[in-house]
Amino acid sequence: MSAAATLERRAASEVRTSGRRIEGYAATFEAEADLGSFRERIAPGAFRSALTGDILALLDHDHGKVLGRTRTGSLTLKEDTRGLAFALDLPDTAAGRDVLALAERGDLGGMSFGFTVPDGGEEWEGRTRTLRTIGLREISVVSAWPAYEGTEIALRALQRHDGAHKRARALRLAEARQWA
Repeated sequence: MSAAATLERRAASEVRTSGRRIEGYAATFEAEADLGSFRERIAPGAFRSALTGDILALLDHDHGKVLGRTRTGSLTLKEDTRGLAFALDLPDTAAGRDVLALAERGDLGGMSFGFTVPDGGEEWEGRTRTLRTIGLREISVVSAWPAYEGTEIALRALQRHDGAHKRARALRLAEARQWA
């Protein structure tokens, strides 16, 4: 991974509960996502090399709200033919109890994952990016709605691809004004 690697986040929405365990898919293969200024899909096998490290499970991408990790076995991840499957044993903490209550009611926004793209891990065809290798850092339970289309994170990936520095900056500023 290069020093300039940018952490990106993507979302999915399948979560099931069983006791204090939630499970589902943090990402699915071949489904094309519209990220505003470009489209993206994940190729089968993209997570294969990333599943050996210590991956965190977080609430809303907040490193202060750790729900589990692969190193301790509270989070298990596997890549199957559909995508990146997960099973997470929730802790008996405020964040864990909140996630469980929201999941049981069906109020969770879904799942997301934070990643980097190592050199050579992506292919572009026009405005469509295919992720072939993903440096997975974390998966996150998203309590509200995942920020997905038109996010600054998505724009950074496009900026690396076509050098549209000024355009990406203008879009980020426009997005910031929208939320101000």
